[in-house]
Amino acid sequence: MFNRKEFKNGFIIFLGIGLYFLVMEMLGLAGHLYLRFFNIFIVLYGASRTIRANYAEGKYEYMNNFMSSVLTCAIGVALSVFGLMVYIHARGGEAYLANLSDGFIFAGGKARINEYCIGLLFEGIASSLVGSLLLMQYWHGKIPHAHHNAHDQW
Repeated sequence: MFNRKEFKNGFIIFLGIGLYFLVMEMLGLAGHLYLRFFNIFIVLYGASRTIRANYAEGKYEYMNNFMSSVLTCAIGVALSVFGLMVYIHARGGEAYLANLSDGFIFAGGKARINEYCIGLLFEGIASSLVGSLLLMQYWHGKIPHAHHNAHDQW
């Protein structure tokens, strides 16, 4: 059910998110919360690549493709959060974290690095579940006609 494509596309998500946020920081745009929203498109791109690869291999089972997509997203999100944790520590730890927008996840109070990253992990996984479900609805309409009737009855 799970192949190397989930790890490959999860790594693509990690690289895409990392590059996106590094470019935003270099341009001085890291403080704009609305720009952080666009990272979901990077995650959806990686998940869509996995589903497309499954379809190309003739794998049309809805739940298998959904789980494959979720795994791809989870790998990408986990690597990204780990990368962020390393980046925060490299940039000064708690002092750098104070510069990040706490309001993005946490209303009030100051989160420590681990709390911040765990919050991002849960947020990323939840977004990945919703995104994977939406992608599956999109891709479900792309099943070749000969396979469509057999797979609609789950």
